[in-house]
Amino acid sequence: MAKLYFNYSTMNAGKSTVLLQASHNYRERGMDTYLMTAALDGRAGTGKIASRIGISADADTFGPSDDVFAMIEQRMNQIQITCVFIDEAQFLTQDQVWQLARAVDDLRVPVLAYGLRVDFQGHLFPGSAALLALADEMREVRTICRCGRKATMVIRQDENGTAITEGAQVQIGGNETYVSLCRKHWREAVGR
Repeated sequence: MAKLYFNYSTMNAGKSTVLLQASHNYRERGMDTYLMTAALDGRAGTGKIASRIGISADADTFGPSDDVFAMIEQRMNQIQITCVFIDEAQFLTQDQVWQLARAVDDLRVPVLAYGLRVDFQGHLFPGSAALLALADEMREVRTICRCGRKATMVIRQDENGTAITEGAQVQIGGNETYVSLCRKHWREAVGR
């Protein structure tokens, strides 16, 4: 039975690594997967899902105006897809999450979405909020704070390592920009 899965965490927890490993496992057994990622994040190159440990794979990209149901259906008409993997799922729109749910229900294909739960201000991303509401199953990909506790929050920092508390919700960056922290250390960093 196909389901919509949401695998969430903070930055640098290994979400892309887990996604790429799962896709590899399917492909190793002769089953095709369909990989998608946000067009917005081109750090690894356009149409690439890449992990910090050095593995990557090509993927189709989606933007806010794309119909992801139509993209999945079109791919399924070309080859037999066993599973759909979505990276950077926080950048999905609410409508696109409903389209993923429709793909699960109507096309009977499992969809595994991987993304951030909250932004640097502690607010849910729209795609993540919709996935939390609609996913059949949710899994936390865990990482740790500098103190060893589970990291559930992320700060955006400037070039001096000072936490930034205002700005646009979306700013693409990696280790130079974002640090995952436990709630206590996040509160200390942002002055709450």
